[in-house]
Amino acid sequence: MTKTVPDYSFEEAARARGLSCIAGVDEVGRGPLAGPVTAAAVVLDPTRIPEGLNDSKKLSAKRREALFDEILELAEVSIAHASVEEIDELNILRASHLAMERAVAGLFTSPDHLLIDGNMVPRGITLSNETIIKGDAKSVSIAAASIMAKTTRDRLMVDLAQQFPGYGWESNAGYPSKSHKQALENLGVTPHHRRSFKPIHNILYQQKNVTG
Repeated sequence: MTKTVPDYSFEEAARARGLSCIAGVDEVGRGPLAGPVTAAAVVLDPTRIPEGLNDSKKLSAKRREALFDEILELAEVSIAHASVEEIDELNILRASHLAMERAVAGLFTSPDHLLIDGNMVPRGITLSNETIIKGDAKSVSIAAASIMAKTTRDRLMVDLAQQFPGYGWESNAGYPSKSHKQALENLGVTPHHRRSFKPIHNILYQQKNVTG
């Protein structure tokens, strides 16, 4: 089976239609039980595309870190978050879209066209756009956005792990690993846990019934 890697074909097709400033948009962190959801928008310089861009999940942490610095140096980047409170208030899908909207709005240059990972356009985005399912494995601009978002969020979770040790956020990034779920049982829920997510909601419900 041929191994596919992202390329610049989606961007080239948009440029052929007269759209010169193309931004890739992606988000990470829908599945964790803790921490914000993070999005990035990246406008690559077609003459200076970093080598080895790919879906962030297919890269080692060391490679992501190296590419993060290279992308920052060679491209225009905007990174944004939606908080745990916003996730609980809006739902995770809407919050992830809000983070994407903020990332796009944070770009210094307003893009002519967006390449958005997934199959849904955030409702706050009115710019020319197209959605690409598994876009981080198809478009280098979306791959770059996925790297910037994941690296930023992973770093943030490492910082939060220092404040709330025991949950393993420095390695599980807030995802529901076995050790994370065990820590929730032993240590309880922190302010950074998503209360609208069923495992957290259930723990709080049980605690309320025990104490109430």
